[in-house]
Amino acid sequence: MSSSSGLTFKLHPLVIVNMSDHYTRVKAQQRGVPSRVVGCLLGVQSGRVVEIFNSFEVIYEARGGDGAGSSSNPREAMDGGSGEAEIVIDRSFLTTKMEQYKKVFPKYDVLGWYSTGTDVCAADMHVHKALMDINESPIYLLLNPAINPAGKDLPISIFESELHVIDGVPSLIFVSSTYTIETVEAERISVDHVAHIKPSDGSSAATHLAAHLTGMHSAIKMLTTRVRLLHSHLAAMESGAVPYDHSVTRQVSSLIRRLPAVDSDRFHRHFLTEFNDTLLMTYLASITKSTNTINELVDLFDVVYDKQSRRAARTAFV
Repeated sequence: MSSSSGLTFKLHPLVIVNMSDHYTRVKAQQRGVPSRVVGCLLGVQSGRVVEIFNSFEVIYEARGGDGAGSSSNPREAMDGGSGEAEIVIDRSFLTTKMEQYKKVFPKYDVLGWYSTGTDVCAADMHVHKALMDINESPIYLLLNPAINPAGKDLPISIFESELHVIDGVPSLIFVSSTYTIETVEAERISVDHVAHIKPSDGSSAATHLAAHLTGMHSAIKMLTTRVRLLHSHLAAMESGAVPYDHSVTRQVSSLIRRLPAVDSDRFHRHFLTEFNDTLLMTYLASITKSTNTINELVDLFDVVYDKQSRRAARTAFV
């Protein structure tokens, strides 16, 4: 079920890195046993836009469903089923972390929490309700650690809580929401730096170039596919084949308004400058490669000529 709140969620890469690092460390400490982790999300909400900037870990206790104390396996406690357990967050630790982050980032508020797993379960709602005294409408970010080679999207889902009447009883349920990845300049520089770190397997520059070009080709191909899908969806809405979606049309209109911003004389001058610089670098690289080839040929010629000269000198001496 999709959310009807109309909120726009923007997720920063730092949150994804923090969650992945948290899960990886816990898994390594438990010697490869899959474990579920829990943490809080920090960010800013401005009107209908919710931007998630950072996150931190929290300590919790998984109490067994039979009330016999805490479970030694957090995964068993949080996966649901007959042995489903209640998750109790360490409130003192949470309060301390919130105060520490508030001193460093005074504008950030606790927007919700995150966890790992393949899908939501009943135990997640207990944690969700426990955080409502901090944020009356928290969000839930779920990271799926299972590897899916065929998957093209990030294994991340964002859920909101809505009150629905089910069988005559008001119940709080999770509803999925869409999100976009938002980056600032520092994050882009960091991600680019990490992406260009040379591995220690002795791969050549040609291998890195091929991988880079393959990634660019995949990105352009995916962008083309999504533009075609968006175009076909708008055409279907215009013909009446699908219901009219005002949210989608507003987002498309906002995107289209940005296009004329790059159609200016200043942009064309900068573009031509960058294009000419790229062509010049390509031309210089070709000249350098040709010069190196000629230099190797001259070295071989000198070696052959020197051998012939020595042979001729020995023959004359005899």
